[in-house]
Amino acid sequence: MSRPLLWLLMCVMPALATAQDEPLRVAYKGELLSLNQTQLIAREPLPSSLDTPLGSLWKLFVFAWLVDTGAREPAYECRGQSKEEVYCCSAGGRIERDQALVKSCGLYFEPARLGITATDWRTYWQARQAPSWLLDLPSVQPAQRVSVVELLKVLASLPAQDQARRVLLDVVLNAADGNVVGELGGRLRVKTWSWLGDQDPQSRQGGFAGWTADGSPLWAGGRGTSQMVLRHYGQALATVLPAAWPTEAGRCVEVSLFSKYPVSKVLAGDRRATSGPLQGDYRVEFANGNALDIHSDGELFLLNDKLVARLDREEYVARVLEREAKPEPAEAAKALAVAIRTYLLQNATRNGDCLSIDDSSNRQRVAPRPASAESRNIAAWTADLVLAGSTVTYHSDQPGPDKLAWQQAVEQANAGQRYDAILLHAYPRASLSRWDNPVASCEALPAAQDWLQKQRRGWRPTLESETGYNEVSTFAVCKLAFGRPFVDRERQRIYVRGVLTLQDRLDLTHEYLHLAFEAHPNGQDETYIEGLARHLLLE
Repeated sequence: MSRPLLWLLMCVMPALATAQDEPLRVAYKGELLSLNQTQLIAREPLPSSLDTPLGSLWKLFVFAWLVDTGAREPAYECRGQSKEEVYCCSAGGRIERDQALVKSCGLYFEPARLGITATDWRTYWQARQAPSWLLDLPSVQPAQRVSVVELLKVLASLPAQDQARRVLLDVVLNAADGNVVGELGGRLRVKTWSWLGDQDPQSRQGGFAGWTADGSPLWAGGRGTSQMVLRHYGQALATVLPAAWPTEAGRCVEVSLFSKYPVSKVLAGDRRATSGPLQGDYRVEFANGNALDIHSDGELFLLNDKLVARLDREEYVARVLEREAKPEPAEAAKALAVAIRTYLLQNATRNGDCLSIDDSSNRQRVAPRPASAESRNIAAWTADLVLAGSTVTYHSDQPGPDKLAWQQAVEQANAGQRYDAILLHAYPRASLSRWDNPVASCEALPAAQDWLQKQRRGWRPTLESETGYNEVSTFAVCKLAFGRPFVDRERQRIYVRGVLTLQDRLDLTHEYLHLAFEAHPNGQDETYIEGLARHLLLE
């Protein structure tokens, strides 16, 4: 090797290493945090000189304008006429406002389509003391560079941010095949952005901006696309983002306390409490002779010898967690908190502006006093997260179909399993989703699942003689929306069209064998898997 070439390589290699090691920068609460893929590596005051490409964040401001002005714009219909429709819907489909924001469908938010004029835009944002780059509608585009300090200030007072925060939880739910929500829970509500690299237009930079669940604005930027940032830095973000109590802690939940045990009287010291809101410490005496001390900060009401609690949803989740189990180990508690919230969604009735549910062993038992800081922390960490796709129940120590057993969850958490894996084991057909839009990623095929369970019993002698076979304890068979049948190994789900035809049954058997031989090289051998599937079905 010539000396000039060697010298050139010696200069270039450190630069490449530096580029690869470039940290993720996060602007949050007046500080600029630098993260590698596992942890915080530096912290400094947020410099006023820091700027960022606007990227896809322009859509967030159009979304806010539409919500705040009460616009009733039409859905966007995909006709296959633009390559940009890949971010919106397939040809013949349509997309509404909320999902257009989550999927970053720029065609939906085009001001010309929506009839937004430059004059109306300027007037609207001037009234809200927005910075100059937001006043000029033609400047609100991806290449526009903006001050990060100004961006955070706009986000802090953005109109319609309550609705944006709820909707944008879907970004975290959909990122990195569900792994980001496994690492971050419900703490992050952000719009992603990506743009050309500052130094090299062939490279990409990206990140996100939005809020934590308590409404604190934040921005992040780093090397690679926004999806790469979320995929690679979830672990590090989990170490720096607090599980603060959410700004929107959920609609009122009205609980009939002690619904199975008639109350004889409620005492405040030596005197009998009168009907109305309760404030302070009380003693409840029941008709069966038992008694219990309770505490109220105004959320408990005595109504003609009946005790009623009116709680926000996340406080309800924390109190049930405290009454039914405990906030540790944390991953088991997170799993149970999601199950509690889902049970409420599936079983509560509507009573005016409130959800209504009994406090009983037939429903969920609720602590008659404020939840501990530890239980509230678990509720806040999982805020708004529910399961979609199956009926949810749970028990202290008895697992079953679509039933989480707390004792088993504790064992799984102590063995190092994360809350999302614990939930997947208990509810294999369910998907993590958000409270106000519970959508399942697995549309169950019970007939196909039953057929496979029955066939496995007959196949067992043959399969147990095959090297590498490991019978799968829990799995789900889901409806294939389009494309070829496949298996999602991480969630142990098989996606097929059904079980009606011989080809359907071959596909189902084939994909099950991929799952059962996952830990062995045979599981990657298509010829072996297809041959074994045909042997099991046809011979």
